[in-house]
Amino acid sequence: MRQISGTMLTPDLRKHTSSKGVASDSGYVVNTYRELVEQVAKLSYLNKDFLLFFRGQANDYKNKAGKSTFYPTIYRSDYLTQQELDYRFDKLYSASKILAELFKKHKIEGQYELRRKKHIQWSILQHYEVTETPLIDVTQSIRVACSFAQLNNDQKTAFIYVFGLPYYTNRISINSEHDLINIRLLSITPPQALRPYFQEGFLVGTDDITNEYERKEELDLNNRLIAKFEIPNSGLFWGNSFDRIPEDALYPKNDEIENICKDIDRDLKTEIAPLNIGIFLKLWAELEQVVLKQARLYIRDAHNVRNAISVLLKYEESKYSLLKELDNLRMFRNAVVHKPTSINNDELNKNIQVLEKLKREINAYNS
Repeated sequence: MRQISGTMLTPDLRKHTSSKGVASDSGYVVNTYRELVEQVAKLSYLNKDFLLFFRGQANDYKNKAGKSTFYPTIYRSDYLTQQELDYRFDKLYSASKILAELFKKHKIEGQYELRRKKHIQWSILQHYEVTETPLIDVTQSIRVACSFAQLNNDQKTAFIYVFGLPYYTNRISINSEHDLINIRLLSITPPQALRPYFQEGFLVGTDDITNEYERKEELDLNNRLIAKFEIPNSGLFWGNSFDRIPEDALYPKNDEIENICKDIDRDLKTEIAPLNIGIFLKLWAELEQVVLKQARLYIRDAHNVRNAISVLLKYEESKYSLLKELDNLRMFRNAVVHKPTSINNDELNKNIQVLEKLKREINAYNS
């Protein structure tokens, strides 16, 4: 997502920080909910080109540069390897497939659209905290943000963040000028999903980026940060006229979609070490490129590893046993991606060794 520009601060905020320094500086202290609402009202008036969204947190998490940071869960880690990122996306795709199957099984409204649109799948998985996704939760409600900031918070204060996003035009708004996607949960989740309705939730991410990117910083929602407030973590903040939203309203009971998501979560909980999956997928990707390159010497449009194996079985009969072994591994790789609960660590480690052996032997044949 692109860095926001042209933002303006209220006179009070300008005494405390600058537009460029908001992420680095401490939050501007407000003591009451009414005072916060008044500051936000002024910010909204001063920044008419943007729609304001909010996020509440118990802590102000900062990156190595000392700036508040808001990465979607799938990108969070100081040292995120490509293997780990690939594993997280494979897990996301697996969860998405299970979600579509369960929506069909339980005859949930919107099941056909969900099956076709990954952003709807990812939104539900993110909002119900099933697995890491490229999306991050925000809300248009200051009250919701403040209630979340104080929820289960054992600190003396909490933080409220104000982000400026382009005006949304659809349920799933993609803004190519700002490289942003903004998803209105109320419009894409079925009525059986109670949580989005109580939380007035939206999900934000960087458009058209998954497990490959040039600069990780472009995925951080701090690019859209306008203001940061620090509020007391006490009932005095609300005063006599306002109330915090209780936890059982933010997380309502008898939410059918929450129950479905718990089933997905159980299916995804395996004893497979993420590092081992990353190693397997990395080795597979390397070997896949070798096989595709070799097959295209014979058939130019060999476009996937299955086609490539068929081509090489025809033209390079001397590699028959190697290629059949590779084809068996191809089916195991599909199980790793789509049915992770069907495999265990012993199988995974064994097939990592087989992959390493195959890679050495195929390279030796081709040299």
